[in-house]
Amino acid sequence: MEAKKASETLSITTKVVLPNDTNALGNLFGGQLLAWMDVIASVSAHRHCRRVVVTASVNNVSFRQPIEEGSIVTLEAKVSRAFSSSMEVFVDVYVENPVSGKREKSNEAIYTFVAVDQNGGPIEVPEIIAETEKEKIRYEGALRRRQLSLILAGKMKASEASELKKIFTEG
Repeated sequence: MEAKKASETLSITTKVVLPNDTNALGNLFGGQLLAWMDVIASVSAHRHCRRVVVTASVNNVSFRQPIEEGSIVTLEAKVSRAFSSSMEVFVDVYVENPVSGKREKSNEAIYTFVAVDQNGGPIEVPEIIAETEKEKIRYEGALRRRQLSLILAGKMKASEASELKKIFTEG
C-alpha cells in the first residue's frame, strides 16, 4: 500500500452561523460545531484511505472563544498520522468577521477514524507522509496522543506506553 502525503487529505468547508445554529446567547452551539468538525474530519480520513470510515473517538476539543451568529466559519481538516487501520485527523476552526474580513483561529479538535470493510471490520490504511513543519510536529505527537487515549480507554497498560515513558524519563 503506497503512502500518501498529508496535503492530499486536506478538506475544507465554510459555514455561516445561522440563528438555528445558536444558543440563547446568540453563539454557535458546541454540539453543532462538533457535528461540522466530525463531517469534515471524516472527509479527510476518507480521502486518505478511499474507504468507509467511522469515528472512533474525539480525542480533544478546544473551545477557545464563542462563535457569534452571523460569523463565517471555516473548518480545515487533515490527517496527521495513520496507524494500521486508524487515522488521527486534526481539525482547525477559523472565524471570519463578515464586516472586517479578519480571520482568526477559534477552535481545534483531534478525531480518530477507523477504516472499515463492508462488514464493519477494520482494514489497513496507507501511511502518511508529513512534509511541512506543522505536519511533522502533529505527526510526531500522534503516537503519544494515541497511547494516552488507549490507556484512558483501558486498552493499553501505562507500562506499555513507550512514547509516553520517553517524556518522563529523558533528562
